Amino acid sequence: MAKRIFITATNTEIGKTHTTLALMRSINAMGLDVGVIKPIETGVDDIPADGERLLCELKQLNPKAWALDIDDIVPVQMKLPAAPYVACENEAIDWNAIDRAIEHMEVLCDVLLIEGAGGLLVPIDRETDMIDLILRYEAKALLVSHCRLGCINDTRLSLEALQKYRIDHEWVLNCRGDDTGFGITSQPYFDDAYPGWFRLDRDIERLCKTLLI
Repeated sequence: MAKRIFITATNTEIGKTHTTLALMRSINAMGLDVGVIKPIETGVDDIPADGERLLCELKQLNPKAWALDIDDIVPVQMKLPAAPYVACENEAIDWNAIDRAIEHMEVLCDVLLIEGAGGLLVPIDRETDMIDLILRYEAKALLVSHCRLGCINDTRLSLEALQKYRIDHEWVLNCRGDDTGFGITSQPYFDDAYPGWFRLDRDIERLCKTLLI
């Protein structure tokens, strides 16, 4: 079985796909074959936008993936841009399709990246939240957080959820160009509470090495 890493975030539009792409490149640079899957993508009108970016990058990095198509990367696609619980419109989630896609992808890679949708407690169906997929697929979690005001609270709440479920995890801050106040309003806390914390734009190699332990 490939090493499985589940990429999640404190909310939607935090940078999961951006982070996953960065991990793919870094893992490939380490000489490992990388695979990727986004089990569920919502807000799909025609082609899953996030899944298409992941598929294009995968074909560049892993020659074994040349024959894959978008359904191999995103086995469950929904039109409504909402939590899967709502977007599925009362249809059952095709768990078999997700399981098969993961099994198929693992044959092609040493490290499998699994990108979630939204945050940890986004509901998928009546019995399942996004966090449950990390346990279902026996993955290590990577939590992606933001650097805007409020990142301390958002990060701590998500870390508490991962700890409650006893999930092995790391976390990273995805700082963007307009997050100019981070160094004053939030970084002092992270420096004190979490020495050695990861910042995506400077620590991707160190982060990958830690994730693969």
